[in-house]
Amino acid sequence: MAAAKKSTQKSGTSSASGATVTSENKGNTQTGERIRTAYVEYVLTQGQRPASVYKFCLDLGIKEEAFYSHYGSFDGLEKQIWKGFIDKTITRLRADETFAEFSTREKILAFYYTLLEELKNNRSYVLYQLEHSRKLELIPDYIKGFKTEFETFFETLLNEGKGNGEVATRPLLDKRYPQLFWMHQGFILLFWKEDDSPGFEKTDAAVEKSVNLAFDLIGKGAVDSAMDFAKFLYQNKK
Repeated sequence: MAAAKKSTQKSGTSSASGATVTSENKGNTQTGERIRTAYVEYVLTQGQRPASVYKFCLDLGIKEEAFYSHYGSFDGLEKQIWKGFIDKTITRLRADETFAEFSTREKILAFYYTLLEELKNNRSYVLYQLEHSRKLELIPDYIKGFKTEFETFFETLLNEGKGNGEVATRPLLDKRYPQLFWMHQGFILLFWKEDDSPGFEKTDAAVEKSVNLAFDLIGKGAVDSAMDFAKFLYQNKK
């Protein structure tokens, strides 16, 4: 845990707008960031979406076509905000030279810790979206791009784990591991949503214990981790 946690602390922080700026697209990037920032500020201060793209652009002082050159709708904008969280997470991990040396378990721990840093920087907006999701919607539209990137990244990590022996090869079942980790990600997100501990330290503990349990289940020796994690959940239930 320590190595993975330390790795995440080397990278800087970010905002919901996070995108890589180059000399060629600096102007477009700045406009896109400005739109994202203004949108997030609007929904957090007003408690709802802007009435229309036209009104939003008018208040922002940009032409409507500038909005549509970046996003097709408010739905598309929200998808890009969430996809930006995971894109920034993966970019930060790959930029860290020590990440490649981690075990698969450590890489997944580092992923969660880094992602939680990204989400923490945008906690108010993330909580707003989670609170306003339709209750019967298992996977809200705004998170589908995030989910695709998550499962693709985890498939790569888990295949590495199969190669180094950390992840057991089990016919039929092992192909479902990325989807199972997506369910695990949902648990972490909901735990973090309710966490009121300083620095969200209980969420960090939940990440470590649940990832250890997951690797015991997809590897070997689940009993000790299962008991430890069950005890943790019991002690922290509200």
